[in-house]
Amino acid sequence: MQFEFLGKGPGSGQDGCPSLFKTDRDTYLVQGWKVKDAEGLDIPEGEAVVEIPARMLTLFQGRS
Repeated sequence: MQFEFLGKGPGSGQDGCPSLFKTDRDTYLVQGWKVKDAEGLDIPEGEAVVEIPARMLTLFQGRS
């Protein structure tokens, strides 16, 4: 998989999160904070939930 860095949240630091990437598979990779209290979300095996600040959604605008 190849990916393009789209941006990161203000104050994230050099290697910190949150960050957003677009892949060559027409998908996105989101680096965020692990959600530790996700019991009510019924997440299937092999999937994960991460949390990002709302301001990161602007990085998705105008992209498809």
